Amino acid sequence: MLKSKTKDTAIVLGILGGGQLAKMLANSAYRLGINVSIIENSSDSPAGDMTKLDFSNGWNNPAELDKFIDSADIITLESEFIDPQILEYIAKSKPVFPSADTLKLVQDKFIQKQTFSNAGISVPYFEEINSIADGIKFGNENGFPFLIKTRTLGYDGYGNYTVKSPEDIQIAWDKFSSDGKNRKLMTEKFVNFTKELAVMVARNHKGELAVYPCVETIQKDHICHTVIAEAEIDPSLRIKAQELAVRCVESINGVGVFGIELFVTANGEVLVNEIAPRPHNSGHYTIEACYCSQFENAIRAICDLPLGNPQLITGGACMVNLLGMRDGSGVPTDVSKSLAVESSFLHLYNKKQSRKGRKMGHITALGKDPQSAYQTARRAADELIW
Repeated sequence: MLKSKTKDTAIVLGILGGGQLAKMLANSAYRLGINVSIIENSSDSPAGDMTKLDFSNGWNNPAELDKFIDSADIITLESEFIDPQILEYIAKSKPVFPSADTLKLVQDKFIQKQTFSNAGISVPYFEEINSIADGIKFGNENGFPFLIKTRTLGYDGYGNYTVKSPEDIQIAWDKFSSDGKNRKLMTEKFVNFTKELAVMVARNHKGELAVYPCVETIQKDHICHTVIAEAEIDPSLRIKAQELAVRCVESINGVGVFGIELFVTANGEVLVNEIAPRPHNSGHYTIEACYCSQFENAIRAICDLPLGNPQLITGGACMVNLLGMRDGSGVPTDVSKSLAVESSFLHLYNKKQSRKGRKMGHITALGKDPQSAYQTARRAADELIW
């Protein structure tokens, strides 16, 4: 087990990032008697507000990064957008998980897909493109529609463009060339899926695993809006999704917790979409619905503690994201009616400002089956007044 710097003090978990994922990691850390250190590029982050060890000048500030590293015994991250060189620097003096080597295999989505494909994992057909001509060639050979994606810095649908005709290739190319980020691009065959799935997997240093139930995710404007546990599909497909998720994590030698997103096609094929090397929105339901949450198992995995039971403690569960409806204050006007809905749990992230589509919180509901949990979660979400 990880030891603290002195035998008389608690272990300190350092987290690169201070958003809602770091906040929920911190909640689980405190339950285990572990203190938390946060580094972020602002002084008012949701997780930074919870600790005296708040380094608000960010990891790109060398002096601030050194102070953060010195404050912690072990370090993890809440975002895959950290430069792997930062993790390599940290690893010279403190253990950090996921490792830089793992991050290098997933941060670039083209390399991620290559890694999975080379491991025999089913993914949508993809190619690298370096010109508009490459895009036209892909469309002619594989048909329309298809996707053009940025290989890095894409999330919640940002960085994706659906190409419906040859003319759209120029539009997509101009869109991603004009944002000043100079990102490489890839193409991917369009998948006519019937459902989107997700599986959380925790893996420790010994390679031991905790595999969470396969859930269905429902998107709204390319942002995860609803998660239903378990996914109401043939049990064999749920098992297949879990098996693929495990293979993904093993193929990158992942240590920590990982969210794997998948598609089910009309002919019953299960394809891996992508992986996130951190706690994931599709796993928030685990806080109340599982014996051990994704956040606690993330900490257990990186600290070399026994992994907790990932199974559901109820017949069904549902998580609904609370997405910003307007620009302005991040504080709801009234939560009382929402809190009155039995078997539901309100989580607010303490974000100071709301904007349309921003994740401001979530509601989880438990039920005798997935559909009853869904109805409860929706009712609690609808009662919240912003």
